[in-house]
Amino acid sequence: MESNKINYVELPAKNLALNKAFFEKAFGWSFQDFGEEYTAFENAGLDGGFFQADFASRPKNGAALVVLYCSDIEQALARVQECGGVIEQEIFEFPGGRRFHFLDPCGNEWAVWSEPA
Repeated sequence: MESNKINYVELPAKNLALNKAFFEKAFGWSFQDFGEEYTAFENAGLDGGFFQADFASRPKNGAALVVLYCSDIEQALARVQECGGVIEQEIFEFPGGRRFHFLDPCGNEWAVWSEPA
């Protein structure tokens, strides 16, 4: 393990089971539970977890934005919607690529990006 590198991220979830089901289906993540109020995610590119909380992580409230990469952004957007995510910002271009923002079932905001079309 490297010193001085981001190693783990934790996010709130009002309903752990609902968020686990969403990320398993939408992105293929797996989970390991640690009691009833915490679950760690795996196969997500960066290790982390969800903790039981009655609030959500949103950049407009000062939280960091977690950005996922997907080579097929249209497919990712469709999968997010099919699995119960809410599109917060449709696909848009930015210097370096394209991305969209979505809310997971617990209200946390995420983004997905890909290379330019």
